[in-house]
Amino acid sequence: MAFGGKGIARINTTKGGYVVFVPNTLPGQVVVGRVSKAKSGYCELKLLEVVKRSPEETDIPYQRIPGAPYASMPQELQEFYKLNLTVSQFEHMGNFRNAKSLLDTFIPSPSQWHYRNKVEYSFSRDVYDFDAKENTVGFGLGYKRRGTFWLVENIDGDTGLFDSQLESKMSQLRQHLMASGLPAYYNKNNTGFFRNMVCRKSFVDDQLLINLVTTSEGASEFDVKGFKDQLIEIIGENRLAGCLWTVNDDIGDTVANPRNGSTTVIAGKDTIRERICGLDFMVSVNSFFQTNPKSAENLYRKALEYVSLNSEIPEGSIVMDLFCGTGTIAQLLAKAYPKSEIVGVEIVEDGVRDAIKNAKLNGLENVQFFAEDVNKFLLNHPEYAGKIHTIVLDPPRSGIAPKALRRVIELGASRIV
Repeated sequence: MAFGGKGIARINTTKGGYVVFVPNTLPGQVVVGRVSKAKSGYCELKLLEVVKRSPEETDIPYQRIPGAPYASMPQELQEFYKLNLTVSQFEHMGNFRNAKSLLDTFIPSPSQWHYRNKVEYSFSRDVYDFDAKENTVGFGLGYKRRGTFWLVENIDGDTGLFDSQLESKMSQLRQHLMASGLPAYYNKNNTGFFRNMVCRKSFVDDQLLINLVTTSEGASEFDVKGFKDQLIEIIGENRLAGCLWTVNDDIGDTVANPRNGSTTVIAGKDTIRERICGLDFMVSVNSFFQTNPKSAENLYRKALEYVSLNSEIPEGSIVMDLFCGTGTIAQLLAKAYPKSEIVGVEIVEDGVRDAIKNAKLNGLENVQFFAEDVNKFLLNHPEYAGKIHTIVLDPPRSGIAPKALRRVIELGASRIV
């Protein structure tokens, strides 16, 4: 298996060995794929179908879904591959020949199943029938089939990723919405009513926040109360923290702040509470928050350990949390170092608003947040140059831009975590 979860196959040809990379596959599987990229020494395939399972795979008591291709791999094997792929990345791309000796520790997820606190389900007119292995026209509600933007695989049972009670009754909710006569979205020509359903879960309160996203096409016919009542029937009134309805007529699927639409609170509230390392965070449906909160707690504790590694933070010093999201790390720093000034920077305004509210909720007065691009913030606030003791970086999945990284280095912090 190569970095990024690409399976590797080798084919002998008349010109020598030829390497084939297939994303989302496991060693030992036999698969069918379509060539998406071809070079003289290798090619990449788009996975179409797994013909034969790997000997390493095991049966799982949950519905298989396209977004979890490694769910059937035992957790110890997942950890083995993740560890070795990470070390290999540093060795081959970062040129760290002693990468393994530099690795501190591997932090596994405390929970293998039902660990996510956010999912996004899609509606679609086009539904993939997994048993018949064919596309059908109907009313789909589930996860998009891998490699497509228009095709949905229905959720008909617990997937083991999100909330068992909700997913076990997802077919009931689908039937209720289908009976309304309003159509599921058709991505190929941007028509239809039902588009997405975004769900957040609070582990500390065991509640759900649900945002239904539709177009305005047929909105006057939509039975809002009937939808809310159906949710209450499925998960219970006490578990429904809030129910929202977003109208989005944009071509794109973005849920946050659609240009042609608005959001209405149908029931309850528009935020949900989560607790990380003893601090409470009120999180809106679109704000970034770690999707595995139990695992995040362990990672944050390790980050705080690095902040004070070998030396304590001097009183009155400045600690900066860049790409701070809803300010989780910044507030943990503020709690751990009450005599230091903590600064959080995040480009998403909703996240910063949540961060400010959460800091007040937790009674933290030594932290402030800025809604700015990290690169521009460092240029606009030269007063911090030479005064920052520690910088904590938790950039998005794509990583930090080289220009922004140069600005970070120029700040001359004693420590970067």
